[in-house]
Amino acid sequence: MRKWIRSNSLGVVAILLFLFAFVGQVLAGRAEYNQEQQEHGEPPVTLTEYFGTGHFGEATFENWESEFLQMAVFIFLTSFLVQRGSAESRKPEDEEGAGEEPIDEDPRRHRDDPDAPWPVRYGGVALALYRYSLSIAFFLLFLVAFWGHAATGAAEYSEQQSAHGGSPVSTLAYMGTPRFWFESFQNWQSEFLAVFSIAVFSIWLRQQGSPESKPVHAPHAQTGTE
Repeated sequence: MRKWIRSNSLGVVAILLFLFAFVGQVLAGRAEYNQEQQEHGEPPVTLTEYFGTGHFGEATFENWESEFLQMAVFIFLTSFLVQRGSAESRKPEDEEGAGEEPIDEDPRRHRDDPDAPWPVRYGGVALALYRYSLSIAFFLLFLVAFWGHAATGAAEYSEQQSAHGGSPVSTLAYMGTPRFWFESFQNWQSEFLAVFSIAVFSIWLRQQGSPESKPVHAPHAQTGTE
């Protein structure tokens, strides 16, 4: 067990940090929601009831949406765009050592490799999809979270409208409001800024031991981690 944890420590710590932050969000979010309920003369909700509110759903899906979009865009763009000197980039065509990299190798050459993933051994449509499965998965997660943001946001917006004598709105109607796009764009811009930052900061800055960084002794002009 201890060996397994050491071998999977990055994933284990990441999911534990997620759970810590998620529990904190839920507890703080419920407290804020109940405070608003009290101010409007409404009864507080239990923890279980809070999970069914638009307040919880909108805040959750709104953030997941932007994170999945960031990863999808980053993975997709780095497959064909370059940033000279960045640890996160392929080498530009005119840089020494540029050419076919290991990630560009035709997977069909490994069709008979018994350790290759099954889509590689199977070929055809399965392999065609598997070639781009990482970005596809993140784009699909983004779309699910985007719709979740819209649906739960509509519920939260409708609740606020009803409290002020207004009319509830449908999910599609809510997607036409400035509020929905303000919430989306304010998150998207921060994620795209983060993509820019990791791509550019890694030109000059280092983190010894991290595969996301060039070696500390590497020249600034070196692209990739080699």
